[in-house]
Amino acid sequence: MNASNGIKSVAFIGLGNMGRPMAENLLKAGFKVSVFDVVEASVKALASAGATPAASVAEVVAGVDAVLTMLPSSPHVEDVYLGKGRLLESARAGTLLIDCSTIASEAAAKVSKAAAVRGFTMIDAPVSGGTAGAVGATLTFMVGGDEAALELARPVLSAMGKNIFHAGAAGMGQVAKACNNMLLAIHMVGTAEALALGVKCGMDPAKLSEIMGKSSGNNWSLEKYNPWPGVQPNVPASRDYAGGFGVDLMAKDLGLAMEAALASGASTPLGTLARSLYRMHSTAGNGRLDFSSIVKMFQ
Repeated sequence: MNASNGIKSVAFIGLGNMGRPMAENLLKAGFKVSVFDVVEASVKALASAGATPAASVAEVVAGVDAVLTMLPSSPHVEDVYLGKGRLLESARAGTLLIDCSTIASEAAAKVSKAAAVRGFTMIDAPVSGGTAGAVGATLTFMVGGDEAALELARPVLSAMGKNIFHAGAAGMGQVAKACNNMLLAIHMVGTAEALALGVKCGMDPAKLSEIMGKSSGNNWSLEKYNPWPGVQPNVPASRDYAGGFGVDLMAKDLGLAMEAALASGASTPLGTLARSLYRMHSTAGNGRLDFSSIVKMFQ
């Protein structure tokens, strides 16, 4: 696969569990990639894979065709684009901006508006698919912003993902992501609870997973991301819940969903309960574990 004729060079800011493999896939696709992260070891790791290391936001965005950000929260994104990072002041005119972070829709719209005032084209493009999707370049992108901007970004997104959806105007990608992750949390909690019940009644968790997987209880958490240790290889549950999508990040995303519910007047009783459970799980010292570790509450 070769880089797009229009976009040759990409800056990537934020090299965590998701950002690092996404940047690696851009390299594999033939893009020239420069990278920056506050964790120096992450930058060095990408440099060893062929990326150009940078020591600041200003340095990493200098002269590139597109900038991608994958950051933990709304304040981080606003700081990079509008605050101390001064991204909008450092990038050259005409640079395509793609924020893949999961943040509040209001924050995404705010940054997009500021970018437009300065003459930049920007989309919010949060992802679904977890670390496995990031590694395998099978992520789903939920894009908010102008549809023409999405078409400009499509070759870049296609190097990292399999499904690309236009959700609507700026910020709507974040609305889609909040709804998706709320549902993900709900069915992960339900899957964990059902498996724990079966095990306590004497069933083998792998056999129970097989049965439910071919029945009306089947869902993504059960089939692709089973929370019970040893049932599936290559998922966090089979490596002591290391890596993957952290409990604290899930709690953060559920908080975004609850903010959206309050702002829109929507009723989200199951989402509210899931948030409470994940916050309790984090308080118990599990914040850095993968979110499938919620099964520990039922074991």
